Amino acid sequence: MSALSPAIDRFETDYAAARRSARRVNVVSTALFSICFLAAAWMGGFLDMTEVTLATGERVSMWKIWAGLPRLGEYLHKTLPVLHWETLGADLGSWFWRWKVWLRLLVETILIAYMATLLGIVGAFLLSFPASRNLAPNAVVLNLTRRYLEILRTVPDLVWALIFVFCFGVGPLAGVLAIGFHATGALGKLYSEANENADMRPVEGIRASGGSWFDQVRYGIVPQVIPNIISYTVLRFEINVRSSSIIGFVGAGGLGQEIRVSMSLQEYTDLSALFLIIFAAVIVIDTVSEKMRHRIIGLTGKGV
Repeated sequence: MSALSPAIDRFETDYAAARRSARRVNVVSTALFSICFLAAAWMGGFLDMTEVTLATGERVSMWKIWAGLPRLGEYLHKTLPVLHWETLGADLGSWFWRWKVWLRLLVETILIAYMATLLGIVGAFLLSFPASRNLAPNAVVLNLTRRYLEILRTVPDLVWALIFVFCFGVGPLAGVLAIGFHATGALGKLYSEANENADMRPVEGIRASGGSWFDQVRYGIVPQVIPNIISYTVLRFEINVRSSSIIGFVGAGGLGQEIRVSMSLQEYTDLSALFLIIFAAVIVIDTVSEKMRHRIIGLTGKGV
């Protein structure tokens, strides 16, 4: 016991010091988190106060966010149609009175997302290899390609849509280019990370046998990363469908234009009908895409 006592004492001393250090880290982290949270809440207006008139006529002061919640409920209530069981068919027909136009715009929305995804795939696939640290020919090409991809994904797709609406006018072309540019930047980042995680031993073997840079990429990297690329692409298509239903709000085609018109004319029930149409389409696309991703991951995991 006497021989072990110094070791035990040293362990207890080190353990106590580690506990004190962990407590200091926890206190500092909690304090920093609290400061950042309060600063963000203050800058975001969560702590702003406003005057509100109660039903009794009394004027009181309360947080703006708390005072605005009832108005949110009021707005949502306006979007709900009046449905009666006896006249349900006629009421639904009145609710979805422009269903033919909306269906055409829904197809346009999906096609915008599809075409934009194709553009994003091509651009991201070609740029992902010079943007990968393990494949870039030199540091200059690596940095230029990475900065270009960062610019594409940093600018929001709505801003791209405004730019292309100014250049090409109102219509689906602006939406395709806007989403395609943003998708190129986002997918290029994901594809390049997949390239960097690839096993480099096949590449080294091709290089040792005299293969060119193109041969190293074509035969050493692409076969490894194709499953990840397909999975990322399918996921991006889901995102692009949702984006294409929004950018139409600035005149870039799709259902977004109809949402803008309905809001401008205060046709609140049309908004709920459009939301249900988009919601149903997104559910279908998400379900099919999820099954495709799981199928791809399952096949990859089995070594197929």
